[in-house]
Amino acid sequence: MKDSSIIYRKAVTEDAEKIVAFYNFVGGETTFLSFEKDEYPLNVEEQVSAIEALEGNETNIMLMAMDGDEIAGIATINSSHKIKARHEGELGIVVAKKYQGQGIGTELITRLIEWARGNGVTTRIRLDTRADNPTAVALYMKFGFIVEGCCRNSTLLNGKYYDLYIMGMML
Repeated sequence: MKDSSIIYRKAVTEDAEKIVAFYNFVGGETTFLSFEKDEYPLNVEEQVSAIEALEGNETNIMLMAMDGDEIAGIATINSSHKIKARHEGELGIVVAKKYQGQGIGTELITRLIEWARGNGVTTRIRLDTRADNPTAVALYMKFGFIVEGCCRNSTLLNGKYYDLYIMGMML
């Protein structure tokens, strides 16, 4: 089920406050993210700077899925500027719980992969995901990502350890 009212666009500095609030909120919706509620590491001013740094950057991007003025999801690719590592981008994605199952994650990843293929630098995309998140693992595999490794007991939550998959794909 694809929601045609969703608009996909790059983040702009005016989004910074909403982005910080979004990440701080979604951190409390799931245990699958690397951060909890109100643990997003950037404040609004730092987020503005991060968005400004994306301007003209050929290997880093932040895409947003917008439902009117509300953020439905955010997906990023971040790459090193080091010569030996800049070909690899790390994908991060989160879709708010109320927007899940509508194809928004699929569309964000599709757009990121198309962008990466066209930027003239990125030839590989990697990501980390919890091994016990079959929905995410299946979504990534649908795009051609493969499990390249497993970091055992990488996440500790409420006294329980969880494994983390390292997944990657060549473009």
